[in-house]
Amino acid sequence: MGNPPTDGDEDDPDAETDGGLRAYTVRLELVDEPGELLRALAPIADNGGNLLSIHHERGNITPRGHIPVQVDLECPPDRFDDVVEGLRGAGVNVIQAGAEHYGEEVNVVLVGHLVETDLSNTLSRIEDEADAVVLDLSLAAPEGTDGISSARARLAIDSGRSSEALAAIRSIGTDKDLTVVEPLLGGDA
Repeated sequence: MGNPPTDGDEDDPDAETDGGLRAYTVRLELVDEPGELLRALAPIADNGGNLLSIHHERGNITPRGHIPVQVDLECPPDRFDDVVEGLRGAGVNVIQAGAEHYGEEVNVVLVGHLVETDLSNTLSRIEDEADAVVLDLSLAAPEGTDGISSARARLAIDSGRSSEALAAIRSIGTDKDLTVVEPLLGGDA
């Protein structure tokens, strides 16, 4: 028999046909305090989402000292933005929400006195001023924390905003006397 197509999506291979529901992944960043996970999940149900799975990475810590959580959910496509706004309205830090948000990743390397110039502040400024999310950070300090060190940061950026984000990161590097090694844009390398 098969499932009948819904809402003209018969040409969309990603469209779900089970009652008009679609699966989404949302990545969150939570403070490690009792009740935070429950607080983050309530807006999903309140806005028509159904939980499929939760991956609570308690052993990992984000650069801001929070815990990354991946939530797989399903909801009608027209309710997904309501789910994301409900999370943000509840004060939950949404790192990634579906393909539309933070559609690009870039890697940059920062070189200089990273620890002395307050690495935490540098990362916070990158997130605020470059409108990026630090997904991963690797620090190498062969001379100890008082010497020159390097950090590779993997950043999530809104689609089409790489140039603006890198310009903001260069400005932060100039302020802190750091060398910014940035990726080549526009190529496959």
